[in-house]
Amino acid sequence: MRIWTFVTALTLAFSLGIAAQDMGYIKARGKPGRAGVFVDGKYVGPAVRFSVPEKYAVTPGDHEVTFKDPRYEDFTTKVTVQPKKTAHLHFKMKMLEPAKPPFGRLRFGGGEAESFISVAAGDVSPVYINGKFFGYVDELNNAGGGLLLPPGTYKVQVSSPIYGEINKDVTLEANKVTIIPLPKK
Repeated sequence: MRIWTFVTALTLAFSLGIAAQDMGYIKARGKPGRAGVFVDGKYVGPAVRFSVPEKYAVTPGDHEVTFKDPRYEDFTTKVTVQPKKTAHLHFKMKMLEPAKPPFGRLRFGGGEAESFISVAAGDVSPVYINGKFFGYVDELNNAGGGLLLPPGTYKVQVSSPIYGEINKDVTLEANKVTIIPLPKK
């Protein structure tokens, strides 16, 4: 993921005429650490991976950074990034009231052996439910995991460099597991 993010940032930088050595960086630490980081509206990755803050290459200048987690209110801040420097951000998100049961469980299946191996492969592909960021494919791709949601129909969207595009309506039933199949790599 770090390589993919860096290559993406370099491609953007070269298209804007900015040399690689002039890139700046954003690094964030806060709660919850698993929050998704969005720079100028584009997902760049998780704030923290395995308790270590991620560092994301960005073009120098002013940026809007938003942290998203489905259990918390979004947290947005502005930052000015200098060439060759790292802007350090600190955030603390306000917890939302938890949903009430009953729940259905949504998870992904197939693709990788159902484990957290996809994390090592750099798959931190964001999962959106009804247009809201809800986590990552690797968190929801194991037999014991999944996302608990109230029964109903949801629009699920994923854009993964490993599994491709997933856009489908999924209906969850109370006390049942619904599995969205992932293609084999």
